[in-house]
Amino acid sequence: MKYFTINELCASATALREGIDNRPSKCAYHLLHVLVDQLLDPIREAWGEPIVVSSGYRCKELNTLIGGVKNSHHMLGCAADIIAGNRADHRRLFKLIQQMQQQGQIRFTQLIWEGDGRWIHISYVPSDLRCQVIG
Repeated sequence: MKYFTINELCASATALREGIDNRPSKCAYHLLHVLVDQLLDPIREAWGEPIVVSSGYRCKELNTLIGGVKNSHHMLGCAADIIAGNRADHRRLFKLIQQMQQQGQIRFTQLIWEGDGRWIHISYVPSDLRCQVIG
């Protein structure tokens, strides 16, 4: 874990405001480490500039409150929504991630262009590295 911390991946203003305990289980904690090691750190290294996790781990209560899907990879500790500037930057980052996958540098479960380009969702479920790209 070179560029990201577990605290950063679990931070939630909504959870704080609503008094929700968003601490990950031991399993989710482990999977967050895997997410960082397999995706977030390599992507940040290749990007060469800061990347911010706008949403990482979400407990079930938090995920429900914000309207997340019922089977969200965020609840497992396997997903992060990332931002790296404006929409043009996000488009470049999205393409970089696709290139990294095509060159065999990384594998992922899903890469999703979300919020009309306001953020990028990426997930790493070790048993399901289908490299699905949406967007």
